[in-house]
Amino acid sequence: MLEILQSFATGFYNVFAWSTFTLMMIGIAVGFMVGILPGLGGPTTLALMLPFIFKMSAVEAFAFLLGMSAVTATTGDITSVLFGVPGEPTTASTIVDGHPMAKKGEAGRALGAVLMSSLVGAIVGAFALALAVPVVRPLVLSFGSPEFFMLALLGITFVASLSGEAIVKGIIAGGIGFMLATIGLDPISGIQRFTFDQLYLWDGVGLVPVTVGLFAIPEIIDLAVHGGAISKEPIGKIGGVMQGVKDTFHHFWLVIRCSAIGAYIGVIPGMGGAVSQWISYAHAVQSSPDKERFGKGAIEGVLGPGAANNSTLGGSLIPTIAFGVPGSVSAAILLGAFIIQGIVPGPDMLIPAPKGKLDLTFSFVWIIVLSNIFTVAFCFLFINQLAKITQVRSSLLMPFILLLVYLGAFAEKNAFQDVAVVLAFGFLGWVMVKLDWQRPPLILGLVLGPLMENRLFLSTDNYGLAWLGRTGVLVLAAITLFGIFYPVIKEKWKKNREPIPGFGRPQLSAKADENNRIHWGSLVFVTVLIGILAWALWDSRGFGFRAGLFPWAIGYPLITLCVLQLALILMGKERAAHVASMGDFEIGGEPELTREVTNKRTGAICAWIIAYYIAIWLLGFSYAVPLMIFTYLKFGASEKWPITLILTAVGWTFFYLLFGYSLNIPFPPGLIFEGLA
Repeated sequence: MLEILQSFATGFYNVFAWSTFTLMMIGIAVGFMVGILPGLGGPTTLALMLPFIFKMSAVEAFAFLLGMSAVTATTGDITSVLFGVPGEPTTASTIVDGHPMAKKGEAGRALGAVLMSSLVGAIVGAFALALAVPVVRPLVLSFGSPEFFMLALLGITFVASLSGEAIVKGIIAGGIGFMLATIGLDPISGIQRFTFDQLYLWDGVGLVPVTVGLFAIPEIIDLAVHGGAISKEPIGKIGGVMQGVKDTFHHFWLVIRCSAIGAYIGVIPGMGGAVSQWISYAHAVQSSPDKERFGKGAIEGVLGPGAANNSTLGGSLIPTIAFGVPGSVSAAILLGAFIIQGIVPGPDMLIPAPKGKLDLTFSFVWIIVLSNIFTVAFCFLFINQLAKITQVRSSLLMPFILLLVYLGAFAEKNAFQDVAVVLAFGFLGWVMVKLDWQRPPLILGLVLGPLMENRLFLSTDNYGLAWLGRTGVLVLAAITLFGIFYPVIKEKWKKNREPIPGFGRPQLSAKADENNRIHWGSLVFVTVLIGILAWALWDSRGFGFRAGLFPWAIGYPLITLCVLQLALILMGKERAAHVASMGDFEIGGEPELTREVTNKRTGAICAWIIAYYIAIWLLGFSYAVPLMIFTYLKFGASEKWPITLILTAVGWTFFYLLFGYSLNIPFPPGLIFEGLA
């Protein structure tokens, strides 16, 4: 116990090292902006920032990333309350009562309540992480390779299960991630797998370009299609903030209960804030004696989700740190940061120094607490000014987001091929969004794939097939099957209880008709998947047992599921995934665009994305960055000369100071200049 307390104090001390504290404040500033601007998700930004941590120490890297991640839900509540538009998918439930309060002139009270409850929730979640260490450590130390393999499989199925009846699509997405993880040299035998004799693919497909492509490119397209200002509502004077703070302590036990709900749900792999916000809101409604007030501006409807959103992060880090199973999408990307830093989640994270890294685990606790304290204090000081940020036009953000996308992809390996990978997976991500397929399981599969392959080989090598009969494996297998079938059974039970279409729920008829039609886009997508998997399995025949074990163990069940999904599509029984629960939240309240306008804007932004790539390829980053920022602002967004020149100068300065001067990244000169040389 004394060693644990010493590690707790060391973690606190490490956070206040000058470099660590500075990077934490920079991360807080980035997370601040991301949370308050709708359309830029926390996971997307985490992925964009991953390349910056290569030269940082472990505590510096996680101070930067966790500082950023810890505050996005807090600042996302600001736009949810003021404009009825969620700054983050995890703040959607705050709209239900927060925005009606703003309409009634109680915006200040709502903001004060949600900010203070967020702070309380963050502290509860962080210390839940700290208190879990003594409990979780004996359990983790008792696990072997078979149990860790099953835990990783459990994480994928839990994420996929949030699709409801579309769970097959979720599991297929996770399987695609597993197969992508097999690309490259086998770590033991050195055999090339799916490399097409390309030296670039020997190290596999990079986590950063895949993540950036899957999440950022579709969001950029969506932002460009809707156009205009991010917020359409004018901002009035904001007051009554302290009354909201008092409300937090007046309903203190509700805040504590919802914080506990958020932390508990965060522990369950794949759930996250998108689920905990609604469960906590439901709890706030059920525990109130006056349920009629909810939806019309009840303060409890703001306090509950505000507390749960922020406590979820601390809870989601418990399975991530202890078992290597991400509790949320953000935790999955943070797991990628573990790999970049050369840290293996598991027992080492729960053992005091010098044998383990328990002090690093406790530093996570202090980073979450301090980040939220600074953020809430800043919000209270500058609420009026912060709200005005949401008036920024999306057209002004576009060239800078594209700059971050391409720079983020290139900076991981200083390889131009990574930029092409971003485009390829950006297209895949856009297709998955359009066809209602989940993206997070694919990322989880790519992250967990190498760990699962290693655990599978060790389990088979040490125990043969006997590991399948171990008690821990059987228990985890039962939980996995429960996670797969329970949502399907629940959906069918819920459907049987729904009223007849035309009597209170007329939209169900349209939805049923939609589900009973053949979706030709999905048919083509799944057919292509089956073809690629069939080729991969045929090509893996010569890998040998060690190199082929994981591709075979994943590939054959995966192609079977794809055939099943194809049959469901042909029978007109394909189900829509509950994408909102996975972090893909559709912003409501916007005018419906015609298909012609949508296609035109989609084509235009795709042309700009490709043009940016071609300019970098031909001219190199140094010349392409200012040229494309200027060209997009002037000719793509039709901005005036002064603002175009000012923003081009700002973008070029940012690029040079951060990447050229601070990080000393060696950018290639471009094809044209290489030819001239």
